[in-house]
Amino acid sequence: MNYLAHIYLSGESDLVTIGNFIADGIKGKDYKKYPKEIQIGILLHRNIDTFTDAHQTVRKSTKRLHEKYSHYSGIIVDMLYDHFLAKNWSNYSPIPLETYVDAFYDSLEDHYDLLPLRIQKMMPYMMADNWLVSYASIDGISRALEGMNRRTKNRSSMNEAVNELEEFYKDFENEFTLFFEELIVFSKQKLKELELKTNTQ
Repeated sequence: MNYLAHIYLSGESDLVTIGNFIADGIKGKDYKKYPKEIQIGILLHRNIDTFTDAHQTVRKSTKRLHEKYSHYSGIIVDMLYDHFLAKNWSNYSPIPLETYVDAFYDSLEDHYDLLPLRIQKMMPYMMADNWLVSYASIDGISRALEGMNRRTKNRSSMNEAVNELEEFYKDFENEFTLFFEELIVFSKQKLKELELKTNTQ
C-alpha cells in the first residue's frame, strides 16, 4: 500500500502513524532506535506489506500490469489503490480528507526531529503539492506516477499506467474495495497484537 493507506490504517496514535509512514526507510532492527509507538507503526507497516503482497486480489490487479511494467507493477497498484481510497474517502472516515491530511501534516511538523532525513527533505514537496489529497483525482495520481517514473530515470514507464487505470477503472476499483475491507480488519487486529506485545516487554 502507499502513503495514504498506511496512514489511515495506523489507528488514533500520532506516533504509530508516523512510524507507519516512515517505515520504508527503516531497515532491519533499526526500528528499535525509535520510541515504542513508532516501533509499533514500523512493524505494522511491515505486516501490512506482507499481507498485501500475498493477497490474491492484489495479485489479480498486478497481473493486469505485469507484462508491460514488470516488477514495477506492485508499486503502481499501491498508488492506484491510494487513488481509490482518496476518491472514496467518505466511505472510510467521517473526517473530510482535507481535514484529516492537514492534521497529519501538523503531526509531521510537531515530530519533525524524529523523522529520517529523507522524510524531512520530502515533506516540503509533499505538503506544497498536497500529495495525499491530490491522489483523489486521476490528474493527481497521474502526476504521482510521473514523479515515480522520474525517480527510476524513466526506465519504468510508470507514467503511462494512467492509461490502464482508465481502461480498467472499474476492475481496479472493485478489487481495491474487496481487498481493503479485509486489510482494515487485518490491520486492526495486528495493531492490537503489536500494542499488547510491546506493553508486556
